[in-house]
Formats: sequence, structure tokens, C-alpha cells
Amino acid sequence: MGQGLWRVVRNQQLHQDFGDQCYLEQEGEGQRMEPTQGEHLAARRGMPHCQVPGSDISHLLHVRKGKGDQGFIDLEMLPPELSITILSYLNATDLCLASCVWQGLGSDEYLWQGLCKSTWGHCSIYNRRVPIGFSYRKLYMQLDEGSLTFNANALEGIGYFMSKGILVDHPQEIAKFIFYTRTLNWKMLRMYLDERRDVLDELVTLHNFSNQFLPNALRDFFRHIHAPEERGEYLETLITKFSHRFCACNTTLVQQLGLSPGERRHESRQDAVYVLCYSLILLSIDLTSPHVKNKMSKREFIRNTRRAAQNISEDFVGHLYDNIYLIGHVAA
Repeated sequence: MGQGLWRVVRNQQLHQDFGDQCYLEQEGEGQRMEPTQGEHLAARRGMPHCQVPGSDISHLLHVRKGKGDQGFIDLEMLPPELSITILSYLNATDLCLASCVWQGLGSDEYLWQGLCKSTWGHCSIYNRRVPIGFSYRKLYMQLDEGSLTFNANALEGIGYFMSKGILVDHPQEIAKFIFYTRTLNWKMLRMYLDERRDVLDELVTLHNFSNQFLPNALRDFFRHIHAPEERGEYLETLITKFSHRFCACNTTLVQQLGLSPGERRHESRQDAVYVLCYSLILLSIDLTSPHVKNKMSKREFIRNTRRAAQNISEDFVGHLYDNIYLIGHVAA
């Protein structure tokens, strides 16, 4: 709680210098400047025009410290938007404790709705008409509990969401929930997707790789669907699905890879992307691993890659090497 309050104060510390002066003088003149928009706004709110929220909070904190008061100021003394900003830094447990103290903010459904949708971007329940008496505060607690359950056991976590009516038992809905949620453990998520290939298929289709350079698209893909630590059938499946999706999103792929539509079938283009993806993963390991002493040169990468995919232009393969060398691993 204290960290959240001090964080807001720190971010607004630049306004503190204006707290002790009510008039601004022009350089070299003793004339008063025209009132600013902020001064008009402060006047309408019944505040002195020299006060700003940042210096106001800092002043309250220092006054309490000087008096020897324990704890922090009551959030109800602050403007509502600042109180909500402070509360947004708290986790579920601290929010429950805070809501017991500040009843007004604790019962603000707009606050809880925003916290739900900022952490869990998609839930099936968002698209349904909520019944009378529905509480976003209760939903937040259920989402937090379900996420903790998922991070311990993925199948039980998804089952919990379905039992509470938060998710519909449909691969597309589950895929959207995973795609827009950042609180799920990636190891549990990888195990779940390995078992639920139907959800994996829907998750892949949510990616839009249009006009993306191949290494950047691969990084975006592995940000949502983490690559396994070892080579195997699951990694091959991921690269195959990525290749199909990348080709579907990029109509200029034929020109980028040096293939003409009349010479090769669409499957050949996907095979070329598949080869390039494997080459990029191997190059990433080679350039980033401290155990590899003799790093692969650009000339060697071009030669090795074009042996496996002869129709790919040398310049394109060279740009791939530069991207990995400058930006880093595609599956980190």
C-alpha cells in the first residue's frame, strides 16, 4: 500500500516546485502572466490555482511525518482518480484489505471492472449480459483464484473457470483467454497446449503476422506460445503451424523468399519458412550461448541455409542473420 502511494508521489514530484508560488513572473518583468488552463480548472474545483495534486499529496505526507503520525493518509482525502491509481498497484489480497478500510472505493464496480479487464483481457462472461447483483469484485477474486489454480494444475484451473461460468468450454474461447492473459505460468501453459492441440490451433490463428519480418514474427509467436526446452515432436508441430500461419498472413512471401508462384506449390513455400525457422533457432542458440566459443559467421549461415533452401535469395538470408545478431534469440 505504501509503495503504491509513494510511487504516485514520486511520479508527480516535478510539480512540487509550483506549490509555494501563486504568481508567475515573466522573465525580466514583474507582470503577472495570464491564468493557465490548469488554474482555471483549479478555480472551478474550489482549489487555489497554485496547488496541483502531486504537491498536495507530498505536502500531506510531510505534514503527517512532521507530526509523528503513523501510517499513510486516508485515500478518501485524495481525488478519486489518484486513489484508483494507487489501488491499481495492489494485488488481490491487498485490494481486499484496502476495501475493508475505504468502503467507497472498495464498492466501486468501475474500479474492479477495469482491474479485471486489464489483467484478464478476454473472458466469456464479458460478452454476456450480467445478472442483477453481479459483482466485478467477486469476479476479480475468482479470476485470481483460477489463475493460481492453473499455475499449479492447468486442467484444474480451466475447469475452475468453467465451473464459475467465466469461460465457455470451447477451444476458441479458451485460446482467447490464454492469448490475452499474462498471469499464467508458461510451463503449465506449454503442457496444457501440448495436450489440447485444438486450443493450440485456435491460439495460432489469433496471431497476425502481416508485414512482419520473419524473425520478429517468430519472436511474437513464442511470446504467447513458449517453445519447449528440447527438440521434439512438439517443437516441430509449433514450427509447422507457425509456417502455415505466416504464409497465410503474408501475400508477398513468394517474392521475399525468391520463389515465383508458377514454379513452386504453396506447400513448398511453407517448407521454405519451416527451414528458415529452424535455421533461426539454431543460429540464436549459436550466437547467444556462452558454451559456443566459435560463433557462426554470416557467410557460414548463408551457405548452410541455402543448401537446405536453394531458392531463397542470399540477401534475404543475410538480413535474417543481421536481425538475430543485433536483436537476439527468437525464442528467448
